Amino acid sequence: MRLLKVELKRILKTRLTLILLSAAMLLTFLMAWLPITFPYNSYTDGDGKKVELKGLQAIAYEKELQADIAGIVTPEKVRHALEAYQACLNKYGAESKYDLPDGVYGKEILPYEPLLHGIREAFANPDTGIAPDMLDIDPEKLDDYYNVCEEHIASLMKLEQKEHPAAQQIGIDLYSQVEKPYLFYPGNCRDAMDYQILLAFIILLLCTVIAAPVFTSDYQTGADDIFRCTRYGKSKFALIKILSAFFISATAYCLCTAVFLLVSNSLWGWECTKTSMQMLFSIVNLPDMNIGQLQVFVAGSGLLALLAATSLTLFLSSRFKNIAACVSAALLFCILPVIIYMALPEEVAIWIYSILPASPVSLQLAILYAAADFDFWNIGPLAIWLPHVMLGACVVEIPLFAGLTLHSYITHRTA
Repeated sequence: MRLLKVELKRILKTRLTLILLSAAMLLTFLMAWLPITFPYNSYTDGDGKKVELKGLQAIAYEKELQADIAGIVTPEKVRHALEAYQACLNKYGAESKYDLPDGVYGKEILPYEPLLHGIREAFANPDTGIAPDMLDIDPEKLDDYYNVCEEHIASLMKLEQKEHPAAQQIGIDLYSQVEKPYLFYPGNCRDAMDYQILLAFIILLLCTVIAAPVFTSDYQTGADDIFRCTRYGKSKFALIKILSAFFISATAYCLCTAVFLLVSNSLWGWECTKTSMQMLFSIVNLPDMNIGQLQVFVAGSGLLALLAATSLTLFLSSRFKNIAACVSAALLFCILPVIIYMALPEEVAIWIYSILPASPVSLQLAILYAAADFDFWNIGPLAIWLPHVMLGACVVEIPLFAGLTLHSYITHRTA
């Protein structure tokens, strides 16, 4: 324990570590605040003057408008929303909400618009996946709204996984476990979730830079030659370094993520976390989660990704003798999922990037979007949902690369 404390102090007292950890905390507040600046609304007051609202004012105004639809998303509510939408467009002779006169959308459609989310998707053509126009949908069919969604997930899985019946069945089974009817509470948006992923990716990069010199710096300065002559200079010393890097990285990530969620949810409103995931993403998303549970899931997945990436970085550190080369290689592995996705055909790329340590937080490839999608690993008659592949890979890689690091350091020979 004493050696662990000494190693922790040694790492934390370095100027680079202090700068990077401070930057992580500053970015946490920035990332939590930025999405709040995006909302915009406007209305015309009693004097005919246009009033523009931004940020928290726009969110409060939208919450007030949509207060009547908050809570359980019943088929009756969805039907009334579609009927009102169609009546509004017919009244003004418009083909879509974008053709309405100024001010009409905010006054007549915005109060119930969230309930329109997913209607076109639910009634998409089962053979082509093409969604119909809102004006062409019969409101009476919405009385059986959730059964329509059940039918849609079956047809969607056939389109997404044409030659893989096992994947089709898993998708149907997962969706059947989703709690219905959905819940909706106004005020939240997907931007906050996007920024949670972005923050996790940045923290991963910063912690990678912190972990990269753990062994390499001693090789480069020659201090390792001295440490190896001490009583605990090999296996125990290596284990202490590994645990120190894990502890610092995990603590920094957990602290920043907790602060982010606390600030973000306080600004948007904690009631928003009860909104069903399906009301923000696809109407037939497979996870049985609300936004709060999804935030925790993404945070936990990010922690596993961070530990897996740190474990790989430590292995590289035990092999490289130059700090710059080690940092460069470690950062390359952090961005490698995105490079593979862009460079290789999707059918090939998905097999590679999904098992890399950083994949759960790799921006557009992150586990948040994998959970909202319908991609699977198909191995003969077996099918594994992509988020499960990502998490399983991280669970395996953490002890694997840690063990390889320990072995590499013990058997290391100076030139």
